Amino acid sequence: MEPRRKRPLALTIGALLVVGGGVGIAIAGWSDNESPITGDALTKASAAALHYTGGGTVTGSEIGDEEGYYEVEVTLQDGSEVDVHLDQNFAVIGTDRDNRDTGDTDH
Repeated sequence: MEPRRKRPLALTIGALLVVGGGVGIAIAGWSDNESPITGDALTKASAAALHYTGGGTVTGSEIGDEEGYYEVEVTLQDGSEVDVHLDQNFAVIGTDRDNRDTGDTDH
C-alpha cells in the first residue's frame, strides 16, 4: 500500500514544479528593457519633442517604445509631463499627457 500513497504525493509535487516553473519562466520573460536614446538620435528626437510641446525639459527617453519607435519624456514648466512618441523619422505620432489634477492620461 505504501506505493499508492507516494503516487499522489509525487503527482502533486510534479504539478507544483510545472506550475512553479511556468511562473518562473513568465517572470523571467517579463522585463523592462528600456534603452535610452543616445547620440544624434537623441538630439533629433529631443528637438522634435520640444518643438511639438512648445518647450520644456527632456527628462527621459526610450528607444523601441511600444507606442512608437522613440519616446521622449518632456517636463513642462507647470510640472506636468508629456510622453512624445515618434516614428523612425522623428515625426510625432502620438502623446501621453500626465494630468496631475485627475491622474488620467490623454493619448
